[in-house]
Amino acid sequence: QVQTVESGGGLVQAGGSLRLSCTASGRTFSSYAMGWSRQAPGRERELISSINWSGSSIYYTDSVKGRFTISRDNAKNTVYLQMNSLKPEDTAVYYCAAAPSMGVPNVLSFFRSWGQGTQVTVSS
Repeated sequence: QVQTVESGGGLVQAGGSLRLSCTASGRTFSSYAMGWSRQAPGRERELISSINWSGSSIYYTDSVKGRFTISRDNAKNTVYLQMNSLKPEDTAVYYCAAAPSMGVPNVLSFFRSWGQGTQVTVSS
């Protein structure tokens, strides 16, 4: 089972950028799809992006397309989320997790064992 630790969150002004990192345990990291989700206060968790094992297939939810970029470095067991043009509505706790899939899952339920998350706060 892959366990994850997220980092890189913080407070940023609207229009700014942040880069989140997610380091995963386990020697089989490259066998898993990885995903980022977020949960804002009072709202359900949503899957915002996922990437297949090789990085060749990527999914983004509509609200982050063109602003966020997911990538992975299998040698470092790490997946990244570059977030540009941040908006106040991006404020949430961001989580990452692995999915036992060779594809690029776009459904939250495919992912297992979300990490503790990292807070992203975007001020207006």
